[in-house]
Amino acid sequence: MDNTLHVFFTPCPRGLEPVLAQELADLGAADIKPTAGGVAFAGPLTLCYRVNLESRIASRVLLRIAEGSYRDEQDVYDAAHAIRWQDWFTPQQRIKVKVSAHHCPLKSLDFVTLRVKDAVCDRFQYARGRRPSVDTHAPDMLIAVYLDSTQCTFYLDTSGEPLFKRGWRKSAGEAPIRENLAAGILRLANWTPDTLLYDPMCGSGTFVVEAALMARRVAPGIGRRFAFEKLLSYDPRPAEALRVELKEREIDGTPGLIHAADHSATALTSIGANLTIAGCSELVTLRQGDARQLLAPAETGLLVTNPPYGQRMGDSESLKAFYPQFGDHLKKHFCNWTVQIFTADMKLPGQLRLAPSRRVPLFNGAIECRLFEFRMVTGSPRKKRADGR
Repeated sequence: MDNTLHVFFTPCPRGLEPVLAQELADLGAADIKPTAGGVAFAGPLTLCYRVNLESRIASRVLLRIAEGSYRDEQDVYDAAHAIRWQDWFTPQQRIKVKVSAHHCPLKSLDFVTLRVKDAVCDRFQYARGRRPSVDTHAPDMLIAVYLDSTQCTFYLDTSGEPLFKRGWRKSAGEAPIRENLAAGILRLANWTPDTLLYDPMCGSGTFVVEAALMARRVAPGIGRRFAFEKLLSYDPRPAEALRVELKEREIDGTPGLIHAADHSATALTSIGANLTIAGCSELVTLRQGDARQLLAPAETGLLVTNPPYGQRMGDSESLKAFYPQFGDHLKKHFCNWTVQIFTADMKLPGQLRLAPSRRVPLFNGAIECRLFEFRMVTGSPRKKRADGR
């Protein structure tokens, strides 16, 4: 077995870097270095298999191939051409090049992308007498290039489809958050499967499906394939042994600890379909009703939700009425609960008339959001007006 140490980078939703770093440590990663937008780590290729299969928070796993300094597009071409791509994959495999940059002095990333593609193809022509074809929609190999002000770094994507695509989402509903963002929020909330969880505005059920998979100890990638299986260095024996290990680790879970509700019958139909695909229908109790009227399913627990806002809710007058009433409902009926609300509305605490005990900046794609925590105890601090913070 090849135990050569490699360097990897795992991008994730911005704001989740600390919990991703902890997850990677739990999976056995070394030399963990969080940075804006992801976490770098080191380990053998077999660790890459495990992270792809088990990480609930990473968006993908990138294998660093080479890095070097540059001043212009020709330097980037030369650096790409110097890489022995033929050691990693064959010219029969289709490629895609994706370039991202920060403080890059070059004028056109599209031109840099073209030059890298030319360099890879020219290298194959030199080494194997054949050029790989380009497929921007369904490539076998994604070559990711990152440029800062002076350095260019080359990666091979080992994931293929993004890791948040677990395979359970048959119906997305309106504006769902991604699965890895939901899993990261559950980790930020310190939720464990022995704690009752309730989402009163569940939509398509991302929080509760991810929680149910955690409760059953189902590896998020167990039902899908990965790009690392197409690498020339791929060893199927440890990968298949890992899949067997992960399947044997699964448990049935405890019914009655995960609850979801929504005012929409259509949403509940969607979450029912998603839970069936995920194999977790027995673990989640579903109710239809208004979040301002449904009572707490237990004396204590964790309420986590991504409430509707803007077009999802209707007109602004409906929102003005909804949030103060929901805040009053939490105050009256959810004493001894911890409430975690994920939203892009920075004024939400003021609208709820509740003071958050914690606020965590997160990004849903490019949208800046907050995870507000409220500890609902008798005499919870109330806010008289929104402060917008």
